[in-house]
Amino acid sequence: MADLQAELQTTTEVGALDSLPDPFAAEEPYTPVSDPDTEPLERAHAILAAHPVADGYSGLPWALRHLPWFDLELGESSVDTDVPRLREGHVGALFWSLHLPESIGGDRAVGATLEQLDLVKTVVGAHPEGLRLAHTAGETADVRHCGRVAVLLGPAGAAALGDSLGILRSLHALGLRALTLSGASWASEAGLTRFGEEVLREMNRLGVLADLSGASADTVHRAIAVSKAPVLCTRSAARALRPHPANLPDDLLAELGAAKGLCMVPLTAEQTGPNVRDVADHLDHVRAVAGPECVGLSGTYDAGTAHPQELADASCYPHLVAELLRRDWTEADIALLTWGNVQRVLRSADFTARAARERREPSTAKISDLDG
Repeated sequence: MADLQAELQTTTEVGALDSLPDPFAAEEPYTPVSDPDTEPLERAHAILAAHPVADGYSGLPWALRHLPWFDLELGESSVDTDVPRLREGHVGALFWSLHLPESIGGDRAVGATLEQLDLVKTVVGAHPEGLRLAHTAGETADVRHCGRVAVLLGPAGAAALGDSLGILRSLHALGLRALTLSGASWASEAGLTRFGEEVLREMNRLGVLADLSGASADTVHRAIAVSKAPVLCTRSAARALRPHPANLPDDLLAELGAAKGLCMVPLTAEQTGPNVRDVADHLDHVRAVAGPECVGLSGTYDAGTAHPQELADASCYPHLVAELLRRDWTEADIALLTWGNVQRVLRSADFTARAARERREPSTAKISDLDG
């Protein structure tokens, strides 16, 4: 069992990886792309054209299951997201959620998640002029440069694993790139169990990002301590401004920022407030507490939630960026918010996975072995 506790360290074993881009290397100095003398909305469009939105959460897959027919490239009024609105909102990439209703659990969750994966691949394949699957930072950038929107698979719920690391590897092979660490016996209010920690290590080895939105404080603390790759909160705002259970208190925001993680603020009335200024308040707060490299955006469209005024669908991101410009956000910080921070996290996860695979074989641990 000693190999189960192996930690990723820099050794000569990973020397072959020295040619990989260092995800923690200093960025080039930022070059402005907009005219500061123009109106904020016009500047917002110019900035987003160069640094599009990487959206942390879309509930579109489950919403599409209930439509008898749809065409996302032509436009689909039955949902909040389609290709024309993604382009109008300058969305370059988005994570498509594989979350399931709470009523679906146990063995059904595994099969339902596979069906969700199959649906996403079918939908993307049917809309080749607008959408394309991506798995890494490089592929995401390539898709954007081809004029398509990159679709990243995840997050999925922890129940999708069925307490099996083999199923985790199978889901990763099918494209899964993020997993929510809550709602399982090994990731509870008491934190991560020994098996939960092993799940996280295997996720690091594969390059699957850990989503901590909705997880308990103890789970967040332990996941940040165990994970060698940055962690995400795909739908979390500031609890100091709005006491929603999925929002993060300042101590966790500061810890997430220190660990180079990413808090993706949702554009929902329930978590952030009823108008665009409320959302900007949360972005201001997260940036102040955790730092500009720790804040991102999560539209949370088509997830069954109400959205703030001026942010009704995926086309509305320029209105939010214009509000940030009025608050004297720099172009450089906006570029991190919309695109740069997600790219960094994806690069870091890939870098960590390549190094980890040099040290760890696929884990064969079972929950009964570690948790009894």
